[in-house]
This record gives sequence, C-alpha cells and structure tokens, in this order.
Amino acid sequence: MELPEMELTVTLFWSFRSPYSYILLPRIAALRNDHAVAIDLRIVHPAAIRNPAYFARMDPLARPYFMRDSARAAAFHGMGFRRPVPDPIAQDPATLAIAPEQPLARRLGRLGIAATERGRGFEFCRAVAALLWDGQVTGWDVGSHLAEAAARAGLDLAALEAAVARDPDRHEAALAANDAALRAAGHWGVPTMVFEGEPFFGQDRFDMLVWRLKQRGLAPR
Repeated sequence: MELPEMELTVTLFWSFRSPYSYILLPRIAALRNDHAVAIDLRIVHPAAIRNPAYFARMDPLARPYFMRDSARAAAFHGMGFRRPVPDPIAQDPATLAIAPEQPLARRLGRLGIAATERGRGFEFCRAVAALLWDGQVTGWDVGSHLAEAAARAGLDLAALEAAVARDPDRHEAALAANDAALRAAGHWGVPTMVFEGEPFFGQDRFDMLVWRLKQRGLAPR
C-alpha cells in the first residue's frame, strides 16, 4: 500500500507594505504548489505600526540602500516593481515621522485577516501585493482595483469589507496577535518564514529554507 506523502508546514509572517514580502510570494507559491508543503500565512502590521521606534533609530544610509536593493531584487526575479502609489503608510519621506492614523494600512491588514479566515488569505495577499507593487496601477485604493484583485483571489471585496465593519477590533486583534507571534518566533521583520521553530528572515533566505525542508523529507506533490 502506498503511504501518503508527509506535508510539512511553514509559517510565513508577511506584510502588505514590505517589498521583499511581495518579491518572495511567487517562490512560496511554487513551493506550495509543487511540493507537500502547507503555508500558514500570518499577516502582520507594517513595521511603521508594529515597531515605529525602528525608524527613529534608522541609519541615514539604510533607506536609500533599501530602495535600491528592493528594486534590484525584484528585477533579479523578473518581477515588475514600483513603490505603491499611494503608500499604504502615511510617513514623511524626509524625517520618517509616522502619522498617528493609518487608514490604508489598517484596511489592508484587516481585509487580509478576513480573507485568511475564508481560506483564501494567500491568494488575496498575492493578488493585492501585485496590485500594490508591480507598477501597473496608480491609485490602487480607489475605483475597482481592490475589488478586482479580491475577485482574482476568489473573494468578494464587499463581503470582506462587511465582515471587517461588523467587528474591526477583532480583526485588529488578530493582526496584533500575529505581530506578537513573529517576535516569539525569533525575529521582528518580514518576510520571516518559520519551520520547526527555526526562523528564516528575508526573501534571500528562501533557498536556505528549501535546503532545510529537504533535510526533513520535502516531497513533490
């Protein structure tokens, strides 16, 4: 009798505002589709919400390098790239001061939680990440762009919005719980992949994650 394949589980901590989270997704999707791997997606708040002190102590060289490297990483992987217009986070580009209210980021995060609860979180994140980051759309937050992205993920945006409106605090609490779980897993940044309690931070650690999965019996579907 043929034994069933062993499915391994990777927890993925992920943010809509992180360019590296966007750049990682096609490889994570291929891993999930081609191998016996389940992805436990945990959407977190952007760093500007979950760890605003990070920007206060940032080296002046960090942001210019980050901008250059994220564009380079996307090009290396053959992905379209432009920073979102508008930015989901309201932040002064010169001082990096963060506005007290963050309606766009909170909307995306809560919608992501609602999508995850309906079993389509990964698909929703991938569709919306492309909308934000691939450079094809200006004004992703207006018109029908988000609704069309949700539809590509097999979801109805109006239904997601209604679910969030019924209990925004619960959706916000789910994001905060994921923020805490990320730190408990051993890191503070995204994307972070966790397998068997071992964190792999950054899209450039994907191949190392696969190496570890192979050690644990990674099998094709």
